[in-house]
Amino acid sequence: MEVKFDKQVFGKRVEKCTKLMKAEDYVVLLLTKPSNMYYLTGDGRLCAYTMITAQGQVAIGVPETDGDDVQELAHFDNLATFKDEIGMIHSIADFYKHFEINKGVVGLEYTFLTNSMLGMMTHPHAKPDAVIVKDCTKIMSEMRMVKEPIEIELMQDAARIADIGMEAAIASIKAGMTESQIAGEGEYAMRQAGAEGFWRSYVASGVRTRIAHGIPTNYKVKHGDIIIIDLHPIVNNYSSDICRMTCVGKASVNQVRAYETYLEALQNTIAKAIDGVGMVDLEQTLHGVIQNAGYGNNIFGPPIHGIGINFEEAPLPPGHAFFHGEKAPPPLVKNIPIAIGNCGIYTKDWGVRIEDTVVVGKDKPLILTTYPYDL
Repeated sequence: MEVKFDKQVFGKRVEKCTKLMKAEDYVVLLLTKPSNMYYLTGDGRLCAYTMITAQGQVAIGVPETDGDDVQELAHFDNLATFKDEIGMIHSIADFYKHFEINKGVVGLEYTFLTNSMLGMMTHPHAKPDAVIVKDCTKIMSEMRMVKEPIEIELMQDAARIADIGMEAAIASIKAGMTESQIAGEGEYAMRQAGAEGFWRSYVASGVRTRIAHGIPTNYKVKHGDIIIIDLHPIVNNYSSDICRMTCVGKASVNQVRAYETYLEALQNTIAKAIDGVGMVDLEQTLHGVIQNAGYGNNIFGPPIHGIGINFEEAPLPPGHAFFHGEKAPPPLVKNIPIAIGNCGIYTKDWGVRIEDTVVVGKDKPLILTTYPYDL
């Protein structure tokens, strides 16, 4: 489905943002992460920036080629265009002057900026000397974590297309195909069904299923290989995450036992995704089933992550959050989408993993990805 947000939606989000800014003493946010810019303005693109003042003024800077496009798509009060990075720096400086900001704290997205990008945002020609910088990741994560009803609808559509991609990928498989070709079948089907793009697809087969991130290769699948497929379509700027397994021929007894254990762990964890549950509680539930089945030494990776505009975002389990520059999450509440199944059971010769996109519910979870679990 094609959806255009009412611009009032962005006005309300900016208003909420300013309240959080004032509580943390920010005078302005300077955002460059496309997902954060999209959330607050309705437009997020590379080589651009958005400034949000504590008074709720919104300024956008984009390449000169993109000015007319942004005029149609975005919610903003001021727009600047530039020809190159030097022009970008000077346009930022002009907005500081326009908003009469010459001291205080500016929030930057430390978890997104490279050192060179940070240097641009803090260049003496861009930023007044008395304006100091601070990470604003916490503010944006807090704002975006609980989804609005329209966001849930968009994620349901993304999950529907993820199911279509998974069906196409699995249906295409035969001995002699490469992992890359299998990924391509899923990606093509998702594009045809309405996806604008996708985060990196993972396809791993045979012994490669034992690795954490199975980036597709030109390895040709053989009879007897089990295969892990992990897809992440983007539809109307929102994501979903699904992972399933299949086999060319018949899986071994040990593989089937591990798979059934993981499926039990996944379903037990999904059932607990209700208002008030802790991320650690969910993590321990999934790991507990696996450990009790004797696979405690074969677990790798955090099993859960948030999902929304990005396929991986807050909330994250405490250790994983620290790695990504996020804060450990509070108890989860209704309408927080999470992907469950982000870890696996990995042996020396093979691994198993399944994953679903789920929305935390008041009394029961809403499961968005529905493709069958059939090894």
